Amino acid sequence: MAESALDTAIKQFHEAADRAALDASQREILIAFKTVFETEFPVEMDDGTFQVFRGYRVHHNNARGPVKGGVRFSAEVSLDEVKALAMWMTWKCAVVGIPFGGAKGGVIVDPSKLSQNELQNLTRRYTAEITPIIGPDKDIPAPDMGTNAQTMAWMMDTYSMGHGFTIPGVVTGKPVAVGGSEGRYEATGRGLLFILEEHLREAGGVRGKRIAVQGFGNVGGVAARLMHRAGAIVQYICDKDTGIYRAEGVDCDSAFAFIESGGLLKDWTGEGERIPPADVLTADVDVLVPAAIEHSLTAENAPLVKAPLILEGANGPTTPEADAIFLERGIPVIPDVLANAGGVTVSYFEWVQARQYLHWSEEQVNEELRRIMVTAYRAIQQRVASNPGTTMRQAAQWIGVERVTEATTLRGIYP
Repeated sequence: MAESALDTAIKQFHEAADRAALDASQREILIAFKTVFETEFPVEMDDGTFQVFRGYRVHHNNARGPVKGGVRFSAEVSLDEVKALAMWMTWKCAVVGIPFGGAKGGVIVDPSKLSQNELQNLTRRYTAEITPIIGPDKDIPAPDMGTNAQTMAWMMDTYSMGHGFTIPGVVTGKPVAVGGSEGRYEATGRGLLFILEEHLREAGGVRGKRIAVQGFGNVGGVAARLMHRAGAIVQYICDKDTGIYRAEGVDCDSAFAFIESGGLLKDWTGEGERIPPADVLTADVDVLVPAAIEHSLTAENAPLVKAPLILEGANGPTTPEADAIFLERGIPVIPDVLANAGGVTVSYFEWVQARQYLHWSEEQVNEELRRIMVTAYRAIQQRVASNPGTTMRQAAQWIGVERVTEATTLRGIYP
């Protein structure tokens, strides 16, 4: 049986716990989930019938502050997946030094099969179900796979109506018109660019580097577009059905504009050879960016990867077995808990703005994002340099676990 995302998350935790010299009781505390909420709820469909959906919201650890994490609408959602993502969020927030713990939510649904009205009904009912455990001082949801800024607007409105006044800080990733932050939409992709630029700073930067991006949604699509604009040659892109290759570089601006308008890559008429999506992972390029789903890089395809550098855009795209193969082959992996932390970092900025009723410029947001991402990257590289044989993932997990352990120890256990 294949290892689940939760199995991977727990294995990574114990490796970090070994390095941080945690004892059995500390491990037991940090591996526990504070809240596991499961609900089944009816939603009215356009034809007047009702359909029951299952949803989850998980809080992993709140030692460093309110918990934070996205809401995923996907037919593949499972409780184990949500728990793994919540745990990764805890370490991610700690790695970049923002005062949040980890959470995640999800509903088992294929959003492409629902109308806009049905999606709104589903979102509002799910929000009503989890209202007792969310709030700007408790748990702040955000967009994830299958959800977007409109979803967050519905969530904020539903929560606010139940309290009798507008509470913009209850979610992040909202439209700017209702309290969202400038730069939030591109934050995860921009954070990937900032990390890649810093990693390649002494090797001439990203200009001219050949890139392959697996996944062309809000993470991969934005990252590809920004890397293209920064002078990289994005030769490969793909969604789950279609891959595109162009030696001179795909026109990422045109391709992503088509996707944003509701299209699919298979229908985009831009230049490029159509290839199987799986070929993107084994492309002969300088940088591979897996930005789709968990466990894309496995023991089966890791030996075939040709890129000398992997930059993780998705959460958990690399299995432990693939990690071991990359280590043996000398291929560095810039891990998800650092590389894709731009989204939660700008979500933190949005939350701060909401709590203070301020509005930052996009220039201010991007400047602060770069500062935080670069600081975190350098801390990880310093840990790697002072501990020979340690990978960037191991160093990042080590730092994250260490910081959460420190907060837990300082706070103590009540009562």
